[in-house]
Amino acid sequence: MTMELVAVLPVAIVVAAITVNALVFFGDCAAFDRIARNAVRVYATSPTYGVQADQSQALIATAIQAELDGRFERVEVRYERIGFGLTRYTATLDYAPNLFGMGVRSSVLGVPLPRLRHGTSLAVDTYKPGIFFE
Repeated sequence: MTMELVAVLPVAIVVAAITVNALVFFGDCAAFDRIARNAVRVYATSPTYGVQADQSQALIATAIQAELDGRFERVEVRYERIGFGLTRYTATLDYAPNLFGMGVRSSVLGVPLPRLRHGTSLAVDTYKPGIFFE
């Protein structure tokens, strides 16, 4: 019985680490989608006077990072103009797996844990009161 435990225990640890990281990533993706779209709605749809898209991009990234835990994630926000008055903001979550919350690990018992990426985008019509064309 001891030999079977010695043979199975490393496999069970690797499977548990992958499962826990996958579940944490899925939960973070769900929260990230909600937080990112909310930040785009708040900061990009009606920016204050003099605020350009690149400044809104920085505000969105800061708001998303403040809402997330941030220990094992990195957030990146990009924007592109897609039409007359429309801007698409794309937010990307870069998740670094860990070993049950104990720092960032790239492998568990020789099995690599790759970084995971998730992105969401939202196109908005930027409205600035009193400005017809910009």
